[in-house]
Amino acid sequence: MTSLLRPDRSGERWLAAVIAGLCLVACLAAVGAGAASRAAHGWAGRLAAEATVQVRPRVGETGPSAAARAAETLAGVQGVAEAEAMSRAAAEDLLRPWVGQAALADLSIPMLVTVRLDPAAPASAVTLSRALAEAGLDATVDDHSLWRREVAAAAARLTVLALLICLVTAGAAAAVIAYAIGADLRGQREVVAALSLNGASDRQIAGLFQARAARLAALASLAGTAAAALVVVASRLLGGAEGVSPAVPVAWSDLVLLSPCPVIATTLAFLVARLATLRGLASGLADAPGADRRGA
Repeated sequence: MTSLLRPDRSGERWLAAVIAGLCLVACLAAVGAGAASRAAHGWAGRLAAEATVQVRPRVGETGPSAAARAAETLAGVQGVAEAEAMSRAAAEDLLRPWVGQAALADLSIPMLVTVRLDPAAPASAVTLSRALAEAGLDATVDDHSLWRREVAAAAARLTVLALLICLVTAGAAAAVIAYAIGADLRGQREVVAALSLNGASDRQIAGLFQARAARLAALASLAGTAAAALVVVASRLLGGAEGVSPAVPVAWSDLVLLSPCPVIATTLAFLVARLATLRGLASGLADAPGADRRGA
């Protein structure tokens, strides 16, 4: 039935390129959101499994001895898998990328104890603080709860941003399709008039335009989705186990996130083309001399 409409090769190629590009952007946004959420959960999990204790030596006590006593105390607390005093060399290794080698010699580095918690039943910050106080140690426990909240909030913001990108691309695709349908209607005046004179209703005429738009969107969205899949595969193969960026790891399962794109794009094109065609016909956009269309 779509063969009743005159082909518009240049217009179809332009519309297909736009739809494919928008699908590519939407797919990459979805993959980015999935990877960011995965990374955030991984970071939060690692932060929840550890705690850091800052020990302040009392009068007549050295920093290393206070840290060693704190580690020994915490190692015996239920819910703690391991506690280890951090040496100055290890602390300097952590600070060197941020402050530089020159500043480390004069920098006052606090004595720290790293605590690895039992994943099955981790000890709380209150439990750790109580044990340190009972041992006569002046120490502050950081269970990284603030960092975990920040990581979760960042992941949520990235997810919302990805959804907004998908909505914007869907809106842009709908606008482009509606514009293309309007231009096609104006270019198909004689065909529409001939169909109307032969008894075709507005809904039947709209069916021709929507079928062609849906077919074009299906092919274009498949091309855009395939391009996004190639980007994911290349990122995975070139970057190793975690993709190109370990901070935002890409997984093979991200390819599943791409699968709804052709369905959504085709459905959107089908609906927008129908509404745009019916509105254009009702407003007389495709009227030609001698046409007497019959509404459905």
